[in-house]
Amino acid sequence: MMTDPREQIEFDVLFVGGGPAALAGAVHLMQLAKRRGVDLEVGLIEKGADIGSHALSGAVLNPIALKELMPNYREAGCPIETDVWGDGFYFLTKSSSYAVPFVPKYMRNKGFHIISLSKFVRWLAGIAEDLGVNIFPGFAGKEVLYGRDDKTIIGIRTGDKGLGKDGAPKANFEPGVDIMAKVTVLGEGAKGALLGELSSKLNIFSGKMPQIFETGVKEVVQLAENSFFANSPFNDIHTFGYPLGLGTHGGGFIYEMKENRVSIGLVVGLGYKDPMLDLYEEFIKFKRHPFVRNIIADGRVMEQGARVTVSGGYYTVPKLAVDGAVFVGASGSMLNAQGLKGIHSSMKSGMLAAEAILEALSKGSFTQETLAYYRHLFENSWLGGELYRGRNFTQAVSKKGLSKFFHLGVQYLTNGRGIFDKMPIKKDSESLEPLKVGISIQRDTKQAYDGVLFVDKLTGVYLSKTQHREDQPCHLIVHDPNLCMDECFNKYRCPCTRFCPGNVYEMDLDDKTQKRRLKLNPSNCLHCKTCEIKDPYGNIAWTCPEGGDGPRYTVM
Repeated sequence: MMTDPREQIEFDVLFVGGGPAALAGAVHLMQLAKRRGVDLEVGLIEKGADIGSHALSGAVLNPIALKELMPNYREAGCPIETDVWGDGFYFLTKSSSYAVPFVPKYMRNKGFHIISLSKFVRWLAGIAEDLGVNIFPGFAGKEVLYGRDDKTIIGIRTGDKGLGKDGAPKANFEPGVDIMAKVTVLGEGAKGALLGELSSKLNIFSGKMPQIFETGVKEVVQLAENSFFANSPFNDIHTFGYPLGLGTHGGGFIYEMKENRVSIGLVVGLGYKDPMLDLYEEFIKFKRHPFVRNIIADGRVMEQGARVTVSGGYYTVPKLAVDGAVFVGASGSMLNAQGLKGIHSSMKSGMLAAEAILEALSKGSFTQETLAYYRHLFENSWLGGELYRGRNFTQAVSKKGLSKFFHLGVQYLTNGRGIFDKMPIKKDSESLEPLKVGISIQRDTKQAYDGVLFVDKLTGVYLSKTQHREDQPCHLIVHDPNLCMDECFNKYRCPCTRFCPGNVYEMDLDDKTQKRRLKLNPSNCLHCKTCEIKDPYGNIAWTCPEGGDGPRYTVM
């Protein structure tokens, strides 16, 4: 039920999130409405200070959805860094690299575009505004609003601004706004806060495999004058093997950008087992590998960031519609995990949702049954076919050793069927193994940094331009700090101090008691949400800080 009435703004359709799914959906909805002579009021809210400030991806763009949305996208000024002219695929050992002669078809990107997602969504937002979409950056969706039946979604409440650390209003307090809509489109990205709130209430993941995630740490590096790619047969490179080995799912990427820059990153599946694994230090190891270092030699890190992606695939796609709302992009598990691409699939999901919403508006009915037309469109589209073909990929890569490649090979040859269809997998939070005393405990992964090409975590946070108002309530909630210092320390040595790429979690000694304590640095938070996903006890909750806070990416 709705309580605490506040200022209300009413729209026909509200999009939550300023990513490619919501923006493509908003653009397509306005295009369709214009063709049919339908007058709509459409709003879009984004928690980042600006559209694009929280947008991070590799990013290779398959233009299939973009061509449908805007056939003249090049002429319209789409910010393409460069086109992919060749694919490099390498297996790395600790000191050597081996070119793989066979690039899997789902990783062949020739003819696709390398982009900065930050720039891309800013461009899409301009098109949406030209079509009449009302865009409000700096507003975080804090709470789902329900109708009298307590299950129909009727809008979103944005977060209050100007609260002190104790949660009490300060002199500059601004209450959140209730944004009402006939249909709400949740496009928050992976592990969305609102999606988490309503998922159990409305049972949208019932019967689905657990949500599986990966964390990517990425940089944009300014190269020296003589670029590696000037005489290279490829400008799109993917690697596997070192530093993660074959037991941990993940790999690296290096993409050419214009102005003699590269996009470089390491993606790590969060189903890893070693509690001493430090995601950021693995990224630095990747950069130090001779093959990689040769490409980025004498470079300078311009911008750095981190983000989780949802990679479970087809069998983790939730109910795509409930009464009054639909789910798009990563909120709908729309990533193609095989090809490491989610922009085109997110865009298409938003466009399909727009078509279903327009039909619902024409009928004046916004029930789950009416909006389920979105699911029908999805299943009968190229997007549904693409995700279905990769439906067993996550299960295959979760296998141990060489059996992983056997399963991947069978899946490849059988067009996705695999050996065991819909094989169960564990949640990422359940995969850590207890420490082996005297072995893992002694490992020290810290490395030297030069502050230019190899920067430490805090410098990385600085380069992400992350900002949070220091005197607001902490948006990271540790439910039981004693659990951290007792059971979690003894069993796993507090893995949050290593899986967080922003140095948010630290262990130190209390000055008075000289006992261990967990220290939080919430102002360092990159909003990647790894902590809430990977914590083995479910003891950490990530909530939205004040709207406008967080990273301020410009070229990611």
